[in-house]
Amino acid sequence: MAISLKICCFTLVLLPLVAATHSDCIIRKEQEACLEKIKRASALNPLNESSPGCPAMWDNITCWKSASVGEIVFVKCPALFSIVNSEDDVGDISRNCTEDGWSEPFPHYYDACGFDENETESENQDYYYLSVKALYTVGYSTSLVSLTTAMVILCRFRKLHCTRNFIHMNLFISFILRAISVFIKDGILYAEQEINHCFISTVECKAVMVFFHYCVMSNYFWLFIEGLYLFTLLVETFFPERRYFYWYTIIGWGTPTICVTVWAVLRHHFDDIGCWDMNDNTALWWVIKGPVIGSIMINFVLFIGIIVILVQKLQSPDIGGNESSIYLRLARSTLLLIPLFGIHYTVFAFSPENVSKRERLVFELGLGSFQGFVVAVLYCFLNGEVQSEIKRKWRSWKVNRYFAVDFKHRHPSLASSGVNGGTQLSILSKSSSQIRMSSINAENLVT
Repeated sequence: MAISLKICCFTLVLLPLVAATHSDCIIRKEQEACLEKIKRASALNPLNESSPGCPAMWDNITCWKSASVGEIVFVKCPALFSIVNSEDDVGDISRNCTEDGWSEPFPHYYDACGFDENETESENQDYYYLSVKALYTVGYSTSLVSLTTAMVILCRFRKLHCTRNFIHMNLFISFILRAISVFIKDGILYAEQEINHCFISTVECKAVMVFFHYCVMSNYFWLFIEGLYLFTLLVETFFPERRYFYWYTIIGWGTPTICVTVWAVLRHHFDDIGCWDMNDNTALWWVIKGPVIGSIMINFVLFIGIIVILVQKLQSPDIGGNESSIYLRLARSTLLLIPLFGIHYTVFAFSPENVSKRERLVFELGLGSFQGFVVAVLYCFLNGEVQSEIKRKWRSWKVNRYFAVDFKHRHPSLASSGVNGGTQLSILSKSSSQIRMSSINAENLVT
């Protein structure tokens, strides 16, 4: 159970989109390969039951080839254990072919493959991976709610409509789609822990995986667009934002479309196995993984370049403040840019996929699921421009409400007529402005 749950969670590690598979599928896949190998070997060299030696067999964990009496056969630990543990923790298992048949495996799978059969440890692993799943579920749910609220705010107020906020809105949409795709993928693939999952090969299931990869890839590219936009804004003096935004949109949504479409076509023709949730073909997987790694690397370079520009600007004599305040501003700017650029993804971006799997799982799945929430808070809820616009609208609403109520009490006959409060207020404001203009003209005539 612990192994099964771990692999289920690990398939959702979104950097660098690590290829993993369900533990039951690994066992079933190895079993089919073993039985097919035994079948071919039996066809070439048929053996009678009275023949000396030990026949090839599948022992429900790994495959053993046929051997003669006295021969010792060595096999590597099954792929299932190499996924749960690093390669340094796994070893070889041997069986001796005796006159009475195969001996027991030595050392035992639990000893040779670095898997503790202690029940308490198994329960701890269950608890650990259930906790990670609960963590990223809460994270994506929180991000989904906060990002949706931020989108409503940015769409509602016209004064917030600018290129910078349009880019933020596209990033918010990519985070929303990413969270939705994770929930859909979990619901379709891992709703039930059954071996039948290994043989799901429907169009709907494959479409879910294509949608999942598109959403994840789009999210990475809009993080890249955020970095590119800010860097261009700091470097170029004359910056035609609207023309650039057109190309930003093409890069942010178009590039993932092309990459995922190419991947889907190649997968359909050369590796149309299962639900496309397993990526055994490394060459095909690099069609998606390569651009993602490239965007992370370029974004990191842009991040360093922006920090250098900020240091130069903060050290300029035109900017007041002592040395401590300058470093404080720099630290604040750096911390604000980290979630916007997705710099935390560089921690495991270029490390081997079998290194620090548990840490990678928590860092990228658990903490990474809250990235959308952090971005929404920093670049919408705590944004001074957004707060000022909300306060202005709130004050305007309170004033309009006050005058509407006051007008209703002072002129009940008009209030009961067909003219509504908003119309009455507009009439009053127009009348007052006309009175002010007439008085100003009178004064001008006198002078």
